[in-house]
Amino acid sequence: MFKDAHAFISKCDPCQRMGNIGKRNEMPRNPILEVEIFDVWGIDFMGPFNPPSYGNSYILVAVDYVSKWVEAIASPTNDAKVVLKMFKTIIFPRFGVPRVVISDGGSHFINKVFENLLRKHGVKHKVATPYHPQTSGQVEVSNRQIKAILARVVGVSRRDWSTKLDEALWAYITAFKTPIGRTPFQLLYGKACHLPVEIEYQALWATKLLNLDIKTAQEKRVVDLHELEEIRLEAYESSKVYKERTKAFHDKKILRRDFKAGDQVLLFNSRLKLFPGKLKSRWSGPFYIKEVLPYGAVTLLTKDGKEFTVNGQRLKPYMADYIPEGTSIPLDEPLKA
Repeated sequence: MFKDAHAFISKCDPCQRMGNIGKRNEMPRNPILEVEIFDVWGIDFMGPFNPPSYGNSYILVAVDYVSKWVEAIASPTNDAKVVLKMFKTIIFPRFGVPRVVISDGGSHFINKVFENLLRKHGVKHKVATPYHPQTSGQVEVSNRQIKAILARVVGVSRRDWSTKLDEALWAYITAFKTPIGRTPFQLLYGKACHLPVEIEYQALWATKLLNLDIKTAQEKRVVDLHELEEIRLEAYESSKVYKERTKAFHDKKILRRDFKAGDQVLLFNSRLKLFPGKLKSRWSGPFYIKEVLPYGAVTLLTKDGKEFTVNGQRLKPYMADYIPEGTSIPLDEPLKA
């Protein structure tokens, strides 16, 4: 009788539509590892900022996945024109054509003009799964750190943040990054960044005499180039070990869930606010799973045949065969589980 009661309750439709999602519902991590510097860029908008600064309300951020090097521009709007400006005036001429660009599904990134630009240069555009910012986690981390730096350097009125953006980027690229084991500046140029305070207090490089011997300079240049290659290889290994360690720490704390094609699932509605309508369920569906994609993505199928892709974190299995209220149940016959 206990098994029959458990089977009946587990298929209760209103009961299955209650609850929330937490960190234990996350899918296993799939770190992005790249060997070549400037091959993969992540882009995202920050804002709107209140109050605006000299007419600017947004910041477009682009971060390289290997070196953690960051470029950013302040703008009045968050439209496709700003994105094109970033790539045409900064990314392409300074760092070359990347292989992959990762972004969210906003209209400023998903449009014909931007897609044509990437297609013209042979760049693949990877779009993050909706309501899953972990897909573009690198740029999200950079956004958070840049905001923290700006919060420390802006004035009392907080209206000068756009004029402090370059200084914030300077502080960011000269700060030690744990995953790569050094600063982005050192990984890119092979040496530490010279800061104004070092000139004031006469650092070692500031007291050196200029070398005019071409042979000595040539030998030093060869050594520097070899050291730069070693620095980048060490940074890649450090990043690989760091991501493997964080993945193992993350995956051991989550629930193991196996989705299969044909299963029925409920989808957590991330857009629904708790207030107003606190008694409204945040789970929609059920939907059928059409395909389980790599890296935690799942393609769902609606009753009218429409397809859409979500991250598995927002799904939970749905037990069908719910018996509506008012239906008589013969207690002398056991329920079929």
